[in-house]
Amino acid sequence: MSTVIYPSPIFGPIHSRRLGISLGINLLPADGKVCSFDCIYCECGFNADHRPKQKMPTREEVATALEKKLVEMHNDDVHPDVLTFAGNGEPTSHPHFAEIIDDTIRLRNKYCPDAKVSVLSNATFCGRKSVHNALMRVDNNILKLDTIDPIYINKVDRPTGHYNVEEVIEHLKAFNGHVIIQTMFMKGDINGFNVDNTGDLYVAPWLEAVKRIKPMEVMVYTIDRETPAHGLLKATHEELDSIRDKVTAAGIPCTASY
Repeated sequence: MSTVIYPSPIFGPIHSRRLGISLGINLLPADGKVCSFDCIYCECGFNADHRPKQKMPTREEVATALEKKLVEMHNDDVHPDVLTFAGNGEPTSHPHFAEIIDDTIRLRNKYCPDAKVSVLSNATFCGRKSVHNALMRVDNNILKLDTIDPIYINKVDRPTGHYNVEEVIEHLKAFNGHVIIQTMFMKGDINGFNVDNTGDLYVAPWLEAVKRIKPMEVMVYTIDRETPAHGLLKATHEELDSIRDKVTAAGIPCTASY
């Protein structure tokens, strides 16, 4: 299927279902994907199909490109709602992620002080002190928790290295509420494995983990673009609304994107 590889280090602005007018910051190579997950639903495709030959952009390259784009947008009277770290893989894997966050906040304050700084991450590296501290400095620390079921994680999110969901939950708790949990809900069958995580079998234990984490918000969403794996289906509006209502009933703000 058709997948998306984003320019690096800056792309957009684009309209995000969840964030508004978003200027993207891609800390991964422009010609491929580098990720600690290999999700079957990733819009960037499977890792093996997009091995990059280029290097990650340097801290200096990111700051220079970001400032150039912000000046251009300012001159055109275009104001981003958010500066979003996303792109071709896991942004927190960049060796200078923390320093780049500081540069981005400085440039945001100079050119678009009303914009938020957001990070979309799969949470695999949020236990690292430098990453944790950097994520505490951004406005929207959006971290993935699709399920707490290890079999589902290995079949759907497919971590490429060590991943222990209980350790991740503890790392998410350590943000003391300065975290937004993002969860993909979908249906379908992949190689005989039912990936439907919209029912109580998956939702109930996931919700208990969310209660332990005590995030400022939860974002539930479903497939919006083509996926590298065939046979995946969108969760319905009714299913997402039901999950959203269970989260809000627990006293946690929740939004659903269809």
